[in-house]
Amino acid sequence: MNMEGLWYKECSQGRRFIIKITPGENLTTRLLQFAHLADVRYAMIVSALGSVKNVKLRGIKTGAKLPITAPRVTIHEIEGPLELLGLQGNIVPGEDDLLDCHFHIMMSKSSGEVVGGHLYDAQVFATCEIVLTELSVEGVERHVSKMGGIPTLYIDEGGA
Repeated sequence: MNMEGLWYKECSQGRRFIIKITPGENLTTRLLQFAHLADVRYAMIVSALGSVKNVKLRGIKTGAKLPITAPRVTIHEIEGPLELLGLQGNIVPGEDDLLDCHFHIMMSKSSGEVVGGHLYDAQVFATCEIVLTELSVEGVERHVSKMGGIPTLYIDEGGA
């Protein structure tokens, strides 16, 4: 459905999974591998905790304008280890029907300072425990938005 400035499609929850990722594993790679293995095409992270290291994330620079391009973002690389306070996001089909993820991460340093942003990559330090729920929906994909400059959800008005 579509209203000016707002697109939406009803979905329902499917299977739920408790996932443990072990030390040294890549967080995003393992989640996408799991989704492929379990035949999960649409999903959202319900909760995540643990610890991470070697994190690469992005933040949008203050005063940036659209579209979001490389000069308008700051890439942060944090060695860690860090406490994983939160991970949220979704998995949907993207280009060529391959699964794509969009995750944001929030972590704390040993000083207690909290940092976060759009997650590119992270390695699990001690453990990562995730609850993931499958979504039952069709006609939702991720494509690069000309206006935003980044991959974003495309919601088809037709179908289920």
